[in-house]
Amino acid sequence: MAVSENILKGKIAENLVEDLLKRSGNRVYRLGSDAQLENIVQLEQDFCKDSDIGKKISSIPDFAIIGALGKPQLLEVKFRTDPESLEEELLMDKEPLEKFWVAKIVLVTPKEKPYFRILIPPYFVKEKRDGWPIPVFKWIALEDDRDILIEADVLREFNDLVKKYYSKKG
Repeated sequence: MAVSENILKGKIAENLVEDLLKRSGNRVYRLGSDAQLENIVQLEQDFCKDSDIGKKISSIPDFAIIGALGKPQLLEVKFRTDPESLEEELLMDKEPLEKFWVAKIVLVTPKEKPYFRILIPPYFVKEKRDGWPIPVFKWIALEDDRDILIEADVLREFNDLVKKYYSKKG
């Protein structure tokens, strides 16, 4: 799949999640690193995206939301056809999102239901299997996160959109 197609699918996922959250009664505010990084790089010649602060800025979560309990939360939205590929990425580099931003990650995946899943920091626990510590990710269905409002009829509509926009037929 071309890089631009992956970017497009990621942007569709962001818009789906934003609309799902808003239509369910959450207050949603766009953040994201795209504009901030562009402005900083233009203004600061010595700015390095690989520096510690550069990594933190480039990992700014996509949204701030205020949901069911009135508590502000940060959300990063990801699209993956295969959720396991995101887990591999997070094993390698989860620090900025998990520790610095303390952001929840919403995954949109057409692989199987739930199509909208969420990880709440800490993203995984280590379980012993055959004497070895194995990371086990704590995915839950988005509608099961008590801090976020998700209406069942709205979720059904958005599940249909995931099937429509991410079907392999297209």
